[in-house]
Amino acid sequence: MENRGAQPPIELMVEATSNSTSQEYHSHESIVSKPPLESFLTRLHAGYFRISLSLGSQALLWKTLSEAKSDLQPLRHVSQMLPLLAFLLLWYLSFFTLISLSFLYILRCFFHFQMVKAEFLHHVGVNYLFAPWISWLLLLQSAPLVVPNTLSYLVLWWVFAIPVLALDIKIYGQWFTTEKRFFSMVANPTSQISVIGNLAGAQAAALMGWKESAVCMFTLGMVHYLVVFVTLYQRLSGGDRLPVMLRPVFFLFFAAPSMASLAWKSISGTFDTTSKMLFFLSLFLFTSLACRPTLFKKSMRKFNVAWWAYSFPLTFLALASAEYAQKVEGEIAPVLMLMLIAFSVLVCLSLMLFTALNTKALLLGNDPILKFCKSQNKEGLTMVYRNGG
Repeated sequence: MENRGAQPPIELMVEATSNSTSQEYHSHESIVSKPPLESFLTRLHAGYFRISLSLGSQALLWKTLSEAKSDLQPLRHVSQMLPLLAFLLLWYLSFFTLISLSFLYILRCFFHFQMVKAEFLHHVGVNYLFAPWISWLLLLQSAPLVVPNTLSYLVLWWVFAIPVLALDIKIYGQWFTTEKRFFSMVANPTSQISVIGNLAGAQAAALMGWKESAVCMFTLGMVHYLVVFVTLYQRLSGGDRLPVMLRPVFFLFFAAPSMASLAWKSISGTFDTTSKMLFFLSLFLFTSLACRPTLFKKSMRKFNVAWWAYSFPLTFLALASAEYAQKVEGEIAPVLMLMLIAFSVLVCLSLMLFTALNTKALLLGNDPILKFCKSQNKEGLTMVYRNGG
């Protein structure tokens, strides 16, 4: 009788355990089956603006070649091969890609601010916060309907340049003053993106005749480029802190001097000795990386968004080679220009094809920046997932 009286509580305990297990299962199921947009926002980060950077720089290359007025025969052949319609299609593709990424990232800022905050603390992710503004500056320079020396160009330049300067003050200030953020502790190849941001702003300012503003931004960019280059050359920490998956960003080593040569050409009005020196430096760094394909072997095993880091440095180098070929005599410079332009276009088209065929691979959960955001905001993200956004 006593044993029979003890059975109901035992049954109740088992039933309660079953209910709690069922609740946990349904809770887990609701986390896994998040809406597609919600899932995308949690995986999106500023590194995806590599795509808009590549497309924007390619649009600038095509515009430069199509508008080239030079006696150089190879350049004239290239300009004739690029119809205006192809350039317009590429520019609008770049524009809509950048608009889409910007809109999604704004949504991420609203609904997942903790992840954006964690991204700002990541030694790689923070540098890509410059990428959207660089993309807009490149599109502004290549815009078919916006002409320099107009009010619309001036207003847009301020809209895109001010965030670059604000990030300069914030990030560079941390490097100088914050003990946990000393540059020698966080340096990596993506630190050169901040340099490219200043140089892109300088070039855009020079095109509308604002030489003082252009020189100011060029100075900021080049001074910090020297600091970045020397720090990375000494291999204090940057190489060890960069995941294998992100090794394509090593191409940024020659992107910065290539962009600097173009910016200085816009400021001085000619591709002079300074521009040539910067171009030769970028060409040397590109050759050094091209001779070490094993460095990128592991990162090429599976497609990911970091592959887009190959494209825009090659495009900047191709642009610089086109300017150099117009300035010097001989056959070597035009051949080099044609090779770099063809290589740049081929890489960009290949990446577009790979992206179209591997769309799901762009949202990999093993992204280093995404992993850091999750680890830094584990409690916050858990609450976000439970509340459904």
